[in-house]
Amino acid sequence: MPATKLHTHRVEKPWGRTDLWPGFPDQPAGGEPVGEVWFQEPGDTTPDLLIKYLFTGEKLSVQVHPDDEEAHKRGLPRGKDECWTILAATPDSTIALGPKQAMTADALRESALDGSIEDKLDWVPVKAGDFYYAPSGTIHAIGAGLTLIEVQQNSETTYRLYDYGRPRELHLDDGVAVAHLTPYQAITSPGRVDGERTILVEGPKFVLERWTGGAHAVALPEGLTAWIVPITGGGNVADVRFQAGECVTVKGNETITLDDGADVLFAYPGTRRL
Repeated sequence: MPATKLHTHRVEKPWGRTDLWPGFPDQPAGGEPVGEVWFQEPGDTTPDLLIKYLFTGEKLSVQVHPDDEEAHKRGLPRGKDECWTILAATPDSTIALGPKQAMTADALRESALDGSIEDKLDWVPVKAGDFYYAPSGTIHAIGAGLTLIEVQQNSETTYRLYDYGRPRELHLDDGVAVAHLTPYQAITSPGRVDGERTILVEGPKFVLERWTGGAHAVALPEGLTAWIVPITGGGNVADVRFQAGECVTVKGNETITLDDGADVLFAYPGTRRL
């Protein structure tokens, strides 16, 4: 099929929320907090990318993901580069990205064990509209009070370094081995390429674009899948209607027609924009 609307899968997390985001029903009173909503293809498939919404009521753990090379050493199919488009943030919301200063592997391990790692990370203030790309190997932690869309390589391999005393397993051997020990270097987004199309990131693992209303013709090479993620508004592709809170995959040559004022993300694997 040229276009497929994906299933949603709500994931309960101790750091999540019961109040979610337009397009997603809130959790019932007394329900467990929801931290993530995943978009999944029908059947047993393993696409290159995974799209999620995150709803944070508390800080996520300090964590790191392996790159492709380190993942392959461990018998895993791929690493995990990821990026975040911030939709809403409380005034004090932050995200930690890398250490403030270069550190040794031994210092990372020690600070993870005694909890001082939290103070050694670079916590940056974030607001609605911000965008961050975190290459695999980046030590990071997403703070509380955020609603965001995460686009990532399709891997759930997470090495937890510190979890604020929560009773969850840490993965210090693997985490320290794959972590970048120097301060985070932000990418430069290519930016707007025409009145309705902005390139947020262009490789190395995927391309993420942000579009506003209008008609967008796409020509996807054989075997390549792209994801349409409406933030506000909706549209149509190949007789499939979509709206905020949903996600649609598309293949082949199609025209994606957006409603006036619609705001969508468009993601696909690769190193260069189409």
